[in-house]
Parts: sequence; C-alpha cells; structure tokens
Amino acid sequence: MVYLSKRYRASVELVDRTHNYTLDEAVELLQKMPAAKFDETVELSVKLGVDPKHSDQMVRGVINLPNGSGKKVRVLAFCEDTKGALEAGADYAGLDDLIKKVKNGWVDFDVAVSTPAAMKEVRAVARVLGPRGLMPNPKSGTVTDDIAAAVNNIKHGGRVEFKMDKTANIGVVVGKRSFTVEQLIENIKDVIENIGRARPDSFKGKFIQKMSLSSTMSPGLQLDASEYSNF
Repeated sequence: MVYLSKRYRASVELVDRTHNYTLDEAVELLQKMPAAKFDETVELSVKLGVDPKHSDQMVRGVINLPNGSGKKVRVLAFCEDTKGALEAGADYAGLDDLIKKVKNGWVDFDVAVSTPAAMKEVRAVARVLGPRGLMPNPKSGTVTDDIAAAVNNIKHGGRVEFKMDKTANIGVVVGKRSFTVEQLIENIKDVIENIGRARPDSFKGKFIQKMSLSSTMSPGLQLDASEYSNF
C-alpha cells in the first residue's frame, strides 16, 4: 500500500481532475497547496505528437529562463587554460585529469562545457557523458572558445535544456515554489514558446498534445493546451 502524506492528500483535495487549468489558474493553485519544508522544484511536463522513432522528429533545445531556474548548477569546463573558467564560476576545470576521472565513472556535475580544441580529447569519454546528456555540444552553446562567458551564462543565466524522451515526453524545470506567481508564469510561457519553435519541419499535425504542471511534492495539474494549438 502506497503511503500518501497528509500534505499531499490536502493538495489532492484542491485539484479538479476533470478540469484543464489555464496557466494562470494552475500556477496560482500550485502556490496555494501546502508547501514542503524545502524549496520545491516546479516542472512542466509536455506530451508531443511527434513520432520518436523518426530521427528527423527529435525535439531538443536550450532555454535561458527570464527569471532563472532557482537551481544551483555544477559546471565542469574541459580546457587547457583553467584560470578564466574558475574565475567565471566553474566548479571544475581542466582536461587530462578530468577526462581520466570521467573515464573511471565520475560524473558529479550537471553541465560540461569545452573549448573546440579540447573536444578531440573529450570525445574519448562520449560513451560516459552522452547517455547522461552531459556531452558538450556546439548547438547548445557548450562548445565554445569563450569558456568564461559560457560558464557565467550557465551559472547565472537560468539555462535549462530540454530533450524529448523515447515516449515523446519532455520535462523542464521552470523554477521554484519560492518564485512569485508572475515569475513562474513568465518562465513557463518562455519554455512553451521555445518548445513550439523547436517543432520539426517534417512534422504535420498537433504538436503539443498535453501539458501538466507540478512541484516536487505536489500532484500534477493538467493544463489547457488548446491555447497553444498553433504550434
């Protein structure tokens, strides 16, 4: 038997399972739910209409949330000149020593960046980093000659990545329960718009099928996706 806390049961009682909430309604209701003793993460879940079996229908991207994510991000910088990366806020910086650690299974970081020159060595740990979504990639801005700027943007710019899974679902962190209603709404709208812009050219049909909003300890709130039917 699954145990549901008193706080969770109280939250469930506030939710109408038959109702598709507007974004404003959902965020306001979420903030009225009993809060945990820690600052819960708020996440948007999106079900897409694409076929994940088709490589030309992969959906992924990078977003810089206007109000940040509220998450502390540990950044590793693969580079020869470590001083600039560390001064910019990188938690780890180096090349051969870090590659050796990663080869041995160490992945105690959230984002990895690399200079183009270092990528030849970094590819040696692609099998470790790739499956975890940690491999530096030029398209996401994590392979660059300006390592300091990349690190600073990740640490302070609210950078989050989204990537569709094998069931055509995307989960994106949009902030914390401590954020104001206005901050969360602004972040969520930005995420939805960015996902909409990532719609594959080859896809025909309804792109955003369903959406729900939840925090770490709350039930999900089904959102009205009809507003975004033009995506």
